[in-house]
Amino acid sequence: MSRAVLKTLLATLIVVSLAAWPTLVAAYVVQITTSIPVAGGNDAKLKDALRAAIDDILEHAIAFEPTVVEVRDARVVGDRVYILLLIADDDGEDTMKTLSDATTNGL
Repeated sequence: MSRAVLKTLLATLIVVSLAAWPTLVAAYVVQITTSIPVAGGNDAKLKDALRAAIDDILEHAIAFEPTVVEVRDARVVGDRVYILLLIADDDGEDTMKTLSDATTNGL
């Protein structure tokens, strides 16, 4: 084969291999803890405080568009309610489902 044909073949192989290379997708999953004051038994105040705390996190601490915001745990310690949140985007949600399915199936 001539040198020009080899160069063309090599260039074609490189382009085909790059096109076949899987594209990495960023999946975001964040677990974050926040706290709010105990509302003194008033459910409406507790809901408002929780909503405000979550909104603050989503506006100031998360740099992606979440599709999942889940309260994983909440505990009262003294005069504070500590809340563990799980926040994920669409790809992160898929990743969590895949991991959950693998755990359920014993992998």
